[in-house]
Amino acid sequence: MPQSPYYPTNKNLGTLATLTAASASGVCADQTNVQWRGVVVSINVTAITGTSPDLVVTVEGKDPVSGTYYTLLASAGIVATGFSTLTVYPNAPATANVSDPLPLPFEWRVIYAITGTTPAVTATIGAVVIV
Repeated sequence: MPQSPYYPTNKNLGTLATLTAASASGVCADQTNVQWRGVVVSINVTAITGTSPDLVVTVEGKDPVSGTYYTLLASAGIVATGFSTLTVYPNAPATANVSDPLPLPFEWRVIYAITGTTPAVTATIGAVVIV
């Protein structure tokens, strides 16, 4: 049965960042939330090299009054190839570095930090907003 055009469904935002042998931290564009309760951020690391390379991905909310960003959820340090997700959603379990039961604010973004000696990270970071 087709979904009603008046009922919101999950929406794939696609790729927020593509890292190709990246060695520097970065900030994804601000996202505007109109009708979504949460987000699942996907992190697919296909190569990570260097001495003690580390990638941390953080979902941040933006205070509408001051414009200050605050952490909603941060991943644990990613040191190997693989796929992982971060979930910010009101009914999600509170699991350190994996999920947080917070609603998605009106404005939010994803940032990533790369550390280590001569790190090179190849990865994609994507997002799906959820009702």
